[in-house]
Amino acid sequence: MDGGSRFQGAIWRSRCSNGNCVEVASQHGWVGVRDGKDDGTGPVLSFTFEEWRAFITAAKNGEFDV
Repeated sequence: MDGGSRFQGAIWRSRCSNGNCVEVASQHGWVGVRDGKDDGTGPVLSFTFEEWRAFITAAKNGEFDV
């Protein structure tokens, strides 16, 4: 199953900054991330809940700050 079909029927939430948008959805134990500019037709990156939680924690802790 590819990342896009895994999220068929999912509710996507958007966050935008300066015209750049990212969309996130969760469904069936997975979190999907996609580019908001493609009207839902672009590729979807898929993560387990544990992977997503680790990413969010690292971002909040400044691990990706330049």
